[in-house]
Amino acid sequence: MKVLVTGGCGYIGSHACVALAAAGHEPIVLDNFSNSNPKAVGRIEKLIGRSLVVYQGDIRDRLVLDCIFEQHRIGAVMHFAGLKAVGESVAKPLEYYDNNLSGTLNLLAAMRAAHIYRLIFSSSATVYGDPLTVPISETAQTGATTNPYGTSKHMVESCLRDFSAANPDWSITLLRYFNPIGAHPSGLIGEDPTGIPNNLMPFITQVAIGRRDTLSIFGNDYPTHDGTGVRDYIHVQDLVEGHVAALEERGNVSGLHVYNLGTGNGVSVLDMVAAMNKVLGRELPVRIEPRRAGDIAQCFAEVDKAEKELGWSANHDLMDMVEHSWNWQQRNPNGYQS
Repeated sequence: MKVLVTGGCGYIGSHACVALAAAGHEPIVLDNFSNSNPKAVGRIEKLIGRSLVVYQGDIRDRLVLDCIFEQHRIGAVMHFAGLKAVGESVAKPLEYYDNNLSGTLNLLAAMRAAHIYRLIFSSSATVYGDPLTVPISETAQTGATTNPYGTSKHMVESCLRDFSAANPDWSITLLRYFNPIGAHPSGLIGEDPTGIPNNLMPFITQVAIGRRDTLSIFGNDYPTHDGTGVRDYIHVQDLVEGHVAALEERGNVSGLHVYNLGTGNGVSVLDMVAAMNKVLGRELPVRIEPRRAGDIAQCFAEVDKAEKELGWSANHDLMDMVEHSWNWQQRNPNGYQS
């Protein structure tokens, strides 16, 4: 099946292209390269062993979407294209609502016109807000979001829920990510943020490789076992295999499907630092900073539904995630610019 992968050269999208190809599908990429690098294309091609069809364009551009759908018999869309930094969203809410909400609605309209009825949407655990209890199940309350990024994802989910109710012949799957880290074991593709990293792991590896002097930890007074924020970190390889499972197990089943993609385990910031220190054989310099706006104390998943209905579960442990992240950074000290 030909699958349009929006944001297909980004961190998660690039790994998804490799996973789709391994499962016998043909990824077609749309990316505006605002937070990705064109050099990822050659890396993906090396991993899949063939050329990759790539369109440079924006999901808010209806003309480019119509062009893709006219030129290719697309069977499904995996939608990764979106702005995703919690802190940045607090400073730039308009940009987040424009890209994440308006862009998705434009994509949905183009899909409808082209009679493409299978959508896998890259959502987020941020839709749960600050959870009352953990682990978080798919039936937990959503909408009490703590930042514009999470609100934009919740808005898209609400729109897709309404659209699904009005169009019951569609198959729409919402995948709520917890915290993706790691990299392809080859070290050819990985997370390469522009500017100062907003996520923990690339910040850690950039300090480890010498690109940054000190690791900033934002808050050590949360009600957790060591005072630092607790998250459910999932290897990006496991995450994208969850997308393929969702496509193959639910892509032909009409209706709206919702799944958490996580490990079910909570790991604190200091736990993660300790794991990296073990891999490095040395201690990273750490500085405690004030809490960031929009952050919460802890968040980790209930994963039984995905295991039962998709036959999927995360296989990589924390040390795999740390080792593969460090392997990527060592092989690419300056990311794709190395």
